[in-house]
Amino acid sequence: MMNTDQIKSNEPVIEINGLKKSFGQQEVLINVSLKLFNGENIAVLGKSGIGKSVLIQCIVGLLTPDDGAIIVFDKNVASLNRKELGELRQKIGFLFQSGALYDSMTVKQNLEFPLRRIKKNLTENEIEEKVNEVLENVGLADALNKMPSQLSGGMRKRISLARTIVVDPMIMLYDEPTTGLDPVTSDEISSLIIEVQKKYKTSSIIITHDIKCARNTANRIIMLSEGEVYKEGKVADFNNSTDPLIESFFK
Repeated sequence: MMNTDQIKSNEPVIEINGLKKSFGQQEVLINVSLKLFNGENIAVLGKSGIGKSVLIQCIVGLLTPDDGAIIVFDKNVASLNRKELGELRQKIGFLFQSGALYDSMTVKQNLEFPLRRIKKNLTENEIEEKVNEVLENVGLADALNKMPSQLSGGMRKRISLARTIVVDPMIMLYDEPTTGLDPVTSDEISSLIIEVQKKYKTSSIIITHDIKCARNTANRIIMLSEGEVYKEGKVADFNNSTDPLIESFFK
């Protein structure tokens, strides 16, 4: 794992400038610019269909922007070849909204899979230790041999998070991490996001429409509207705003 201590806290690990993305005639992202600084969590808010998930898919190269620049660890994502993009993705954890667990694999096998692909020099004992460590960190050490079908929605989300952090990513991208969860489980996932930030020294973008999750996890909030950044600031800036659009989310 790259030493994040070599990156100063006031330096961006992601810098996006003038990002544009359309699907046919539908303009989703028109002019989005933002920075994610080392060690911080930012929550990206906005109405459904505003392009929040499109934004993070562009960051990891799952979607190709129409225009603009995405710089991750000083590398322009658009200029990377397939091998270089693969190497960059190994430093980025992507927690999909669906969880995206392999239903035919046990929890243990789900966690071992990315380790065997990315951390190829690990011994069997080291793999076992790492799997047990991350399961302990998400509070599901006893789920090792269960199948995804035996897990509740909240448990699946925890295992998905464990699978994401098992390879020690430097950046975490969370796509609606609390969607479909009850309030208690949502709070638990929010707490885990903070724990991951502290324990693994990650920098994170949290795509969410859950205002409580944003308040609990974010050092800074960015709101999208009409394809652009409408407002960015600290949680208190949004809580105290009298802007009608912001109030519709925060009041």
